[in-house]
Amino acid sequence: MNTTFEPRLHRAAPDELVGRVIAITGAGDGIGRAVALACAAHGAEVVLTGRTVGKLEKVYDEIVAAGHAEPIIAPLDLEKATARDYDALADAIGTRYGRLDGLLHNAGLLGDLAPIEHYDVPLWTRVLHVNVTAAFALTQVLLPQLRAAADASVLFTTSSVGRRGRAYWGAYAVSKFAVEGLTQVLADELHGTSSVRVNAINPGATRTAMRRTAYPAEDPATVTPPAAITAAYVCLLGPASKGMTGLSVDAQAPRER
Repeated sequence: MNTTFEPRLHRAAPDELVGRVIAITGAGDGIGRAVALACAAHGAEVVLTGRTVGKLEKVYDEIVAAGHAEPIIAPLDLEKATARDYDALADAIGTRYGRLDGLLHNAGLLGDLAPIEHYDVPLWTRVLHVNVTAAFALTQVLLPQLRAAADASVLFTTSSVGRRGRAYWGAYAVSKFAVEGLTQVLADELHGTSSVRVNAINPGATRTAMRRTAYPAEDPATVTPPAAITAAYVCLLGPASKGMTGLSVDAQAPRER
């Protein structure tokens, strides 16, 4: 493990991701949209996954209008998806591309910021399902396509509260601790037996809808926009991070919150 590896400082070549197929969950807005646009701008063919088709279509139009490789839209509601839905996505990617070079688990559910003793049990279950179980299931079903790639990357989204728990972050924090564990377990399993590397990324304080919900009194103008943190994602999804696995890195320098 290279502890000096700094993806956030990466300066990608214009054609860095040419020839790569990258799937992104939650690609309709926020960080998912920004990373999809950045990956497309660096030459990747992007699989746009999310639950709101209208949002995915807008990102599709932006990518095509910019003259980049045509993406595909793959609607998937991680809260409600069945095994058949996951299989259909895997089959579509396998049929069209024959492999998958990158998978970014960006979609997530915040839940409530509430003390454990008052946390709603059904909501707890929903958060853990979307943030952990669905990410596990999607990774599992796409592993054959990832293994078929010469140099594949799986990237999970973590958080500072998934490294050290904080009061009232409840199910979200617990889910991110689980994501950190899933990253380590899968990275260790695949290391030396495949070309698939597995890492986690903490986007940090970023101007998203989830951030606004968590910090309603915060001035959005003081928060980093999603487009400003994509360097780390391009690095971790592309050839610059080849050989790096089992890491949990930051997309931007930490800030006091």
